[in-house]
Amino acid sequence: MAHPSGEPSEVAIRDDTIRLGQFLKLANLIDSGADAKTVIADGEVTVNGEVERRRGRQLHPGDVVGLAGHRARVARS
Repeated sequence: MAHPSGEPSEVAIRDDTIRLGQFLKLANLIDSGADAKTVIADGEVTVNGEVERRRGRQLHPGDVVGLAGHRARVARS
């Protein structure tokens, strides 16, 4: 689970990139793909400090995703 505020938790991915909706589920920031669609469309998700409204946004190692006070960093496994 992502840590509230402070340092983001590291979430390892197998490939070079991952889509935002998939990463939200992998990082346990949401429960389902339907939740991802809603929170992204509502502007509740940030990527590197900027609001992101594209569920298909490609994330790369080092990107930091935020939602509801929790942050998770994409890491290469």
